[in-house]
Amino acid sequence: MSRTVEGQPQPSAPVQAAYSYCEAVTGGQARNFAYGIRLLPTEKRQAMSALYAFSRRVDDIGDGPLPPAEKKERLEATRTLLGRIVAGEVEEDDTDPVAVALSDAARRFPLPLGGLDELIDGVQMDLRGETYETWDDLKIYCRCVAGAIGRLSLGVFGTQPGAVGADRAAEYADTLGLALQLTNILRDVREDAQNGRVYLPADDLAKFGCGDGFGADTPPPGADFAGLIHFEVRRARALFAEGYRLLPMLDRRSGACVAAMAGIYRRLLDRIERDPEAVLRGRVSLPGREKAYVAVRGLSGLDARHISRRTLRRPA
Repeated sequence: MSRTVEGQPQPSAPVQAAYSYCEAVTGGQARNFAYGIRLLPTEKRQAMSALYAFSRRVDDIGDGPLPPAEKKERLEATRTLLGRIVAGEVEEDDTDPVAVALSDAARRFPLPLGGLDELIDGVQMDLRGETYETWDDLKIYCRCVAGAIGRLSLGVFGTQPGAVGADRAAEYADTLGLALQLTNILRDVREDAQNGRVYLPADDLAKFGCGDGFGADTPPPGADFAGLIHFEVRRARALFAEGYRLLPMLDRRSGACVAAMAGIYRRLLDRIERDPEAVLRGRVSLPGREKAYVAVRGLSGLDARHISRRTLRRPA
């Protein structure tokens, strides 16, 4: 019988079909994520796709058009499904391909699936319309919706035997998740405002005269919007600098995957910093060719070394 790198049997045909479904969801819905995970070997890429597809389902419930009561009901049903996955109760002939793929991934890798429970908690925070007074408050939300995904991803990547500081690997993965989520928040300021959501801490908004929100494609009158964005960009860069301590603990291809995904978001930060008001006019993004370039640099290790030096030189 042919075996994977981990010495386990190849996925059966139904499980392989479930993974293919998850990879299609990932490729269609998560361009940045898909560029990063294509650098992984097959079994790790499939596991990451299963994690993404489940997370996408949770996010789509929260962001979709359903009434709040029905969203809550579906989130609880998804939490129940997660419980079945954790308990090993999902069989390969189950009709839900995401559950089949994630169950198989959980058998192959030490995934802390409780992180997906935290993701559901974070989406429920959105449904309650929670706002955040301080950065410490916002970190709780970010750790639910992104830090937990960082820790789950580490379960797929693993750390190299004898890696120095590996006992802090989960902490660094969590911090990278925070950096990515804060970048998302900055990129989506206007879109979130149109959906009635404000994520940036209220005390930061007040400090820069932005307490009136972001309902237009120009900053509020009298606001130091550029100052606010630059302040948050510096915070995100400090998080990236800390989270990048994870890279030496990973094997080459896993490290390349992380460097590529983080590199794409770092470049988004650069664009946002150069033109802060761009986030009020629409979503800031990178063209596909630039993402591909970042992926190649990640695989070569160039972006990891460059970004590590650059972030450590910048003040927090």
